[in-house]
Amino acid sequence: MNLIIVESPTKARTFNRILKGKDYFVFATMGHIRDLPTKSISIDYKKKYKPKYEIIKIKKKVVDQLKKLAKKNDQIILATDLDREGESISYHVAYLLDLIKEKWPDFNISNPDKLKRIVFHEITESALKEALENPQNLRSDLVKAQQARRILDRIVGYELSPLLWKKIGKNWLSAGRVQTVVLRLIVEREKEIRRFVTETYFQIYGHFGGKQPFKAKLVKKNGQSFEISNKISLFDGDYTYTKTSIVRNNVETIKADLPDDYLVTDLQENTISRFPPPPHTTSLLQQDAFIKHGFSSKLTMKLAQDLYERGLITYHRTDSFNLSTQFVFRAKDYIVKNFGEAYALVKPRGYRTKSKMAQEAHEAIRPTNVNKDVATVFDNEKLTMNHKRLYQLIFNRALATQMKEAQIKNIKLVISGKKQYFFESDFQQVLFDGFLKVLNPDFVKNNIQTVDIKKGESIILKDTESVELNTKPPVRYNEASLIKSLEEKGIGRPSTYAPIISLIQDKHYIEKQMRYFVPTKLGEAICDYLSQSFSQVFDLGFTARMEEGLDLVAQGNKELVQLLDEFYQPFKSALEQKKDDKIVIDVEEEVDEKCIKCGSKMVVRYSKFGKFLACSNYPKCKNTKPFLQFVEGKKCEKCGGRLVIRFTRKRKRFYGCENYPKCDYSLWKLKSV
Repeated sequence: MNLIIVESPTKARTFNRILKGKDYFVFATMGHIRDLPTKSISIDYKKKYKPKYEIIKIKKKVVDQLKKLAKKNDQIILATDLDREGESISYHVAYLLDLIKEKWPDFNISNPDKLKRIVFHEITESALKEALENPQNLRSDLVKAQQARRILDRIVGYELSPLLWKKIGKNWLSAGRVQTVVLRLIVEREKEIRRFVTETYFQIYGHFGGKQPFKAKLVKKNGQSFEISNKISLFDGDYTYTKTSIVRNNVETIKADLPDDYLVTDLQENTISRFPPPPHTTSLLQQDAFIKHGFSSKLTMKLAQDLYERGLITYHRTDSFNLSTQFVFRAKDYIVKNFGEAYALVKPRGYRTKSKMAQEAHEAIRPTNVNKDVATVFDNEKLTMNHKRLYQLIFNRALATQMKEAQIKNIKLVISGKKQYFFESDFQQVLFDGFLKVLNPDFVKNNIQTVDIKKGESIILKDTESVELNTKPPVRYNEASLIKSLEEKGIGRPSTYAPIISLIQDKHYIEKQMRYFVPTKLGEAICDYLSQSFSQVFDLGFTARMEEGLDLVAQGNKELVQLLDEFYQPFKSALEQKKDDKIVIDVEEEVDEKCIKCGSKMVVRYSKFGKFLACSNYPKCKNTKPFLQFVEGKKCEKCGGRLVIRFTRKRKRFYGCENYPKCDYSLWKLKSV
């Protein structure tokens, strides 16, 4: 009998279904079973940063059961996930079963005949069979990379957090090596928005009649462009060139001066091939799921984990664009059968992975069986609608990579009239939809009309309209844009984005406003202090280099202790300098409200549960009340009160009436969200 060890019960059930009747017993550890204790830093600096692990309290029964099973079985097969975290779980299991000996920072396998490690990218019968026939040893470099990250984060959390407690007087705050840099991006974007000076400008459009009515934008007069760079350059009342915007008074003057008769003086046509995007990696899936369905990165990863453990998709923590040969040829058969030969490629399409340090998982996220479309899967699986939506995204994206490119005709019209006014209009016409048939059918539907306008054709200006616009500041980050920025800057790794974004929300450093992240006063104050006091440690470039260092450790090209020294020495030096400074971080916010008990001003304060209002005369007056965040422009449909943002016990956001409990009106989602 052989014992297979996995992390989760769902994964164990999938293994049991596949291996039914064979000589295997599958056991789930329910995640990590050994970790650093929470009561102390548990890092021995004198022994090359050696960590002091212990069995997690709630896992002691699991460990006891695991040890009993190990004695009864001939072989121990470690089948945890193939990334660093999965390798680390396998390592700790092997240690507790006395199958490896630690000699920090290395380890030796004491019984290689009994201990085996299997690696697979999907939980299917063929993949498991191949993995069991080709067992490996524990990958020590991946274990070291995971331990290095754990130690780095533990050092920052346990050395720096007490300094924050001292500066603010709150012992529930935390500082993190990567989380502080993520917070810094959000805070600096908010500061950019505050500094931005909005300018108003106008754009004039003409509605032209003829065989095919259309709308065009006024772009030139007398050869001078209305647009320069990314700002509108317009004319003053005398039509002289200026770099300022069209002022309100000049809009009607220009419109009145426009002639009625025009000529299509130029018609440019070019056909382009639009290729499908690459298959999903972890970060692309998180971005796509947010944009299409509003899923948080945390929810996306949970849903993907469920799909993977049920054997429906390949491993979902990956930086690679690779697709297996088996998949691309089966995808071709599916495409021919369902869409026709015209949509299939002659040769499979491949994508080059952009990441210089593409990690352990060597295949993109895809369905394990291309013949299991959404309808087939969910007739047989007990999964939610959100699982269905995410599976559909993954299925369509992977399938689209092996479909013909779309053919799009771009048409640009230049319309000129007397007084040297020029309008321009752009059209797109889908000649062949290709991969868009599955990825964007709405675009195809909206761009199938033939443009029946010819060069030299006379047309009439039927009407004009002016649109008042404002120059816009940089957009706040949402989940998708933040993840994209983090990946581009090399901050963190895709598998860490979800817990980091979730943590800085739970700590009330940021909050969501209409799907966008906004720093709180608390978050901004902490960010400013840390980024100024520890400028090197929380520099974006330094953090990115540390991530590259972790990747090098995982590849066996850098020593773990060397990497830790590169971080700890500048961190320790900065920490020593700041321990005794007299800086106090002020996070109180005044509000336009008086204390009903003593008449003093009320201020916004923070607890680990969030914001609340308190009397500024504390401790003489201890009056407090809940802090209500109102939704601008939204009213209760029952009593007309203002809507406020509330949270369930599990921190799920909803909207309720300010007059609760007198009025119980609530809803999960606003119409404009």
